[in-house]
Amino acid sequence: MAKPIQLIKKIELTEEQKKSQSLESLLSEVAQNKESLFDTLHLLQELHNSGILEAVNSLVQAKEEVAKIAVGQMMRKPVTNLLNNAMAAGGALTALDPEMTKKLMGSVAKGLEKAEQGLGSNSKVGILDLLKVLNDPDINRAIGFGLNLLKGIGEGLKE
Repeated sequence: MAKPIQLIKKIELTEEQKKSQSLESLLSEVAQNKESLFDTLHLLQELHNSGILEAVNSLVQAKEEVAKIAVGQMMRKPVTNLLNNAMAAGGALTALDPEMTKKLMGSVAKGLEKAEQGLGSNSKVGILDLLKVLNDPDINRAIGFGLNLLKGIGEGLKE
């Protein structure tokens, strides 16, 4: 039967041995990633040649001043209005049915095509023409939609 282990020797590496192992590990990684390192060095050289690297370094060194300017710009009234309007529009869009929005956007696109075609004809529209087109089911549907839309907008403005 084997003797039980009573003493465990922990091997302490000297500072030189630790450095040597680190260098070996680093050299192994460099050898495995040679192409990537060359690409990175080429990219850095291009950034240096174009002056972008110097600009980025200056930007990083002046980070506090840049942050103050950025915060100052974000606090301007037009920017806060933009953010508030974007949030309100986003809130309104969440209340809409996506299928109806898709259908409406498709209809608007089709309407713009027809409007462009109508501009090309340069024909004058008279009162009798308006009365005649009320019998067109597509125009009647659009007018009904528009009137209901205006009614809804009016009700919303009353609140």
